[in-house]
Amino acid sequence: MIKEVIVVEGRDDTVAIKRAVEADTIETGGSAINSRILKRIALAQERRGVIILTDPDHAGERIRKIIDTKVPGCKHAFIPEADATRRGDIGVENASPEAIRHALERVHTSFEGSESLIGLDDLLEAGLIVHPQAAARRMIMGNLLGIGYCNGKQFHKRLAMFQISREEFASALAQLEEGGTEI
Repeated sequence: MIKEVIVVEGRDDTVAIKRAVEADTIETGGSAINSRILKRIALAQERRGVIILTDPDHAGERIRKIIDTKVPGCKHAFIPEADATRRGDIGVENASPEAIRHALERVHTSFEGSESLIGLDDLLEAGLIVHPQAAARRMIMGNLLGIGYCNGKQFHKRLAMFQISREEFASALAQLEEGGTEI
């Protein structure tokens, strides 16, 4: 049984979570997240803690940001897009129980306002910004680090927010350079 309440987007996501682990969920009802749902999430965060596990797409990221802004201190779990895609449809409901368990094993807590241990010059040198393959490289690095895919500015922010160490960054970069795209 997972102590924290897992926040997902919809009923099919809850079904997928329950196939993978024993946990309680709160469904946002998609991207139209309202104040009533945010109050339930805040109460869950206060009493048990919250893990946000939204789809690895634009709408999922939007929901994640709204919750993280309104309910500070949430934990974040990310499923790589490749593990959450079936027949062109992206969503937690498409992930295997193993992919869900793996994401929940690699939860990160948000520390808003934290200084990044990795600078923009490190991202530039690693080919994660201003590089022809920067987006693809960030996707792999985001999966290796368990922080999901995002643009360069957001990637730098997540490195700070989740306090990714220089050692973690260097290890993931070494895997990337060796051609290791597996998580």
